[in-house]
Amino acid sequence: MKSKIVIYLLFTLLFSSCFEEDAQQTNTKRGNFEVLWKIMDEHYCFFEYKNVDWNEVHKRYSERISENMSNDAFFGVMGEMLAEVKDGHVNLVASHNVARYWKWFEDYPDNFDAKIQKNYLGTDYGIAGGLRYKILDDNIGYVYYGSFSSGIGEGNLNQVLDRLAICDGIILDLRDNGGGYMSNSEKLASHFMNKKTLVSHVMHKTGKGHNDFSKPYEIYVEPSSGVRYQKKVAVLTNRSCFSAANDFVNAMRYAPNAILIGDRTGGGSGLPFTSEIPNSWSVRFSASPFLDAEKNQIEFGIDPDIKVDMTDEDMAKGLDTIIEKAREVLKNK
Repeated sequence: MKSKIVIYLLFTLLFSSCFEEDAQQTNTKRGNFEVLWKIMDEHYCFFEYKNVDWNEVHKRYSERISENMSNDAFFGVMGEMLAEVKDGHVNLVASHNVARYWKWFEDYPDNFDAKIQKNYLGTDYGIAGGLRYKILDDNIGYVYYGSFSSGIGEGNLNQVLDRLAICDGIILDLRDNGGGYMSNSEKLASHFMNKKTLVSHVMHKTGKGHNDFSKPYEIYVEPSSGVRYQKKVAVLTNRSCFSAANDFVNAMRYAPNAILIGDRTGGGSGLPFTSEIPNSWSVRFSASPFLDAEKNQIEFGIDPDIKVDMTDEDMAKGLDTIIEKAREVLKNK
């Protein structure tokens, strides 16, 4: 993961020198609109992949900008323009609001219910950092990790995997995990790898053109020096698995004993960066695209090995269809 950090730092140094001139533009609604459009035009990384005509977007939204419009109306138009790229990593942040794009998960089944999950975890589950874990009554280990922003140390992972070693397999539930720190993604994945494994590639912008990218740099996961789990692990996913969670699911596709069960992930494979426009609103956007080991895009999500949706019939009985399918798969030797 050091390669990700180095690329991010290099991008930061290059990026910080790009907007000295733009920052001097008049702080008007027209000026702020033009700066925002230009930041995206020169540095957003998925225009070509998503087939977005950013010049056409400029023409359409420029007609809606007026110095007489209210601040709220102006913020709304700017947020709508950013939503054209359909990216959950793209936000406009002001003191009064945050413009966001959530349709990447809103138009899909939830495929997760915290109340039903309690039927499996109960109240006597173990807690290790951000992990919640328990051995189910059929000797299947269940681990829930709700956010990669929640800390997990090597000690946490070694203890949990050691305690679950007696199980026939592990369910690793990532549903509704909206991401967080990529370092936690790599750390967790390393406990399921037996050798140095190529899992992804990253590119960074080398110029202002929409297709000005570096060559793809390889990213590997090194096997953990601690406990490495050797039995089957079922990774549960839904559309709300985003960003670092998407990154982890991609890595687990190359783990020797992992199987993905549930729904397609939400994607979010662009490394986000933040800049500021003259009125002090900040914009976050995808700056560097991550690809899988075969150099395929994963921005729109990753399909499971076994597609399963939660059914109304099971939910009425207090059952989680996806967990039940994972138990079945893990029990089937």
